[in-house]
Amino acid sequence: MPFPDLVHPLLDAYESSVTLPEDFSAFWASTLAEARTFSTEVSLVPADTTLRLVEVFDVTFPGFGGHPVKGWLVLPRDHAAALPLVVQYVGYGGGRGFPHEGLHWAASGFAYFRMDTRGQGSGWSTGATPDPVGSASQIPGVMTKGILDRHDYYYRRVFTDGVRAIDALVDLDAVDADRIAVCGGSQGGGIALAVAGIDNRVKAVMPDVPFLCDFPRAVRVAGRDPYLEIVRFLAQHREKSETVFETLRYFDGVNFARLSKAAALFSVALMDDICPPSTVMGAFKAFAGQEKSMVEYEFNNHEGGGPFQEQEQMRWLSARFS
Repeated sequence: MPFPDLVHPLLDAYESSVTLPEDFSAFWASTLAEARTFSTEVSLVPADTTLRLVEVFDVTFPGFGGHPVKGWLVLPRDHAAALPLVVQYVGYGGGRGFPHEGLHWAASGFAYFRMDTRGQGSGWSTGATPDPVGSASQIPGVMTKGILDRHDYYYRRVFTDGVRAIDALVDLDAVDADRIAVCGGSQGGGIALAVAGIDNRVKAVMPDVPFLCDFPRAVRVAGRDPYLEIVRFLAQHREKSETVFETLRYFDGVNFARLSKAAALFSVALMDDICPPSTVMGAFKAFAGQEKSMVEYEFNNHEGGGPFQEQEQMRWLSARFS
């Protein structure tokens, strides 16, 4: 297939035009403060699995609005001290799946948590967390759910869930609160960027072919869903374009990148027609942390590096959290 977006040297020169709202930090501070007024009760139930070298817990924690959110916590069975924590968020349409998936983090000596995504988990991996909040009219999918008001937008709830997951785990005896990393691919990468931008406890972020970045360019360049859900919405709600893009400024990975102080390992696929490489580069260029690096996969589409990138992440994070 041809390259669907900018290539070098134009890609190197690209910078996002997304601007940071003046009340961006205040909006997210008040959102998190409100979420923390609800119950702090966390449930950890030992999971019934055949896994013997790791401990698995079925976790339920209060997310946005106090709504129960699920996840799997996987720990090396024989650990003598508190462990660095890796929180992973999943891609669009997926859920937390099964506890035997993604064992490479626990096998490498990390505490590993895979968060469910509210209202998803039927597209390619099972989920167990509903989204009990309704919205005005929307295109099927979640990209336009509540998109006309930043207070009602779907990803306000999801990003808050992402921070509340850390709230739920940070005080566990098995977790070293000074070594927290977040990661994810596609939507999961966008959630990881958001959490790293609004939660200073995050010391490392690993966004893999991240989604939810540079919305104005993404909806005009992407060749496949989910960004095209927004296009279809605006094709019917022609007069709402300004409102939609104003809402999206508060959820754009470019703006979260501007606030993060964590170390970052990005990846991008130059043939990606779901998350165009220029949108990933827009977030990478904006990233404010003093240490950041990018891994490129020139001839890959949205699958990116797959196990190659997982290997890069394990080496990179192990060097920082050893």
